[in-house]
Amino acid sequence: MFAEQGVMKAINVNKLTSAGCKVKIWIADWFAQLNNKMGGDLKKIQVIGEYLIEIWKAVGMNLEGGQVEFIWSSEEINARAHEYWPLVMDIARRNKLPRIVRCCQIMGRSDQDELSAAQIFYPCMQCADVFFLKADICQLGMDQRKVNVLAREYCDDIKRKNKPIILSHHMLPGLQEGQEKMSKSDPSSSIYMEDEEAEVNVKIKKAFCPPKVVEKNPCLEYVKYIIFPWFNEFKVERNLDNGGDKTFKNFEELAFDYESGELHPGDLKPALAKTLNLILQPVRDHFKNDPKAKELVKRVKSYKVTR
Repeated sequence: MFAEQGVMKAINVNKLTSAGCKVKIWIADWFAQLNNKMGGDLKKIQVIGEYLIEIWKAVGMNLEGGQVEFIWSSEEINARAHEYWPLVMDIARRNKLPRIVRCCQIMGRSDQDELSAAQIFYPCMQCADVFFLKADICQLGMDQRKVNVLAREYCDDIKRKNKPIILSHHMLPGLQEGQEKMSKSDPSSSIYMEDEEAEVNVKIKKAFCPPKVVEKNPCLEYVKYIIFPWFNEFKVERNLDNGGDKTFKNFEELAFDYESGELHPGDLKPALAKTLNLILQPVRDHFKNDPKAKELVKRVKSYKVTR
């Protein structure tokens, strides 16, 4: 799991629950099967789902008070099939095929990919989920925005006034130059929740981080979207010759120093690696010390991931 999916999901869920929202996390096992993940093996997919839940618990997602509920799509859809499938069929009936194909990037597919019939059905189902779960707010990444827009358009078709609010979070870029997004096929492109301390250090050390350039700088994006929301500050340790230690209280202050050359990549990178490792250490400890979690990670690592 990418750090974005683990840490940022915990940050966003904690923000919502602290604001009084009740959060339903949809464990989309059927959808993963439709998208041929794990070769379409539902049992393996469900093990991955259990593994993700353990990661969110370990990293610090606030699950107290019953404000967060994990819901398995296969169980919920089977239990309320009489509600779900007429909704999916109505969405499919009201949309032309090209409109649905444009939504297929939600599965990590492009318009040009050879799609199975199941994958064409996928956006209609994900659109239906919004109404099936009675969601007021859809909190997903920018890569899922097209299907959320489809849900809002469906409201226009059925004359529903209360449209779901789209709350899309930022997508972190890959760590290497020119990588607009992280890639499962290139482990060096991102930080994973499973990475050991030494792996994080090496990845950040090799990451693209041009001096005095803030825009499209992956290291600064990690600081902005993970470190500041998590710690509300960012501490850089430096020799006195380089200005001494400094604690930044907001990203704007950090960006100013970096763009001016006051803060060098050689000082930024070790500080970023150190703080990322502080966030990830409880996850490592949990999967080493908890018997259930230890068995889960063993099973997950034995699986061959399919696109």
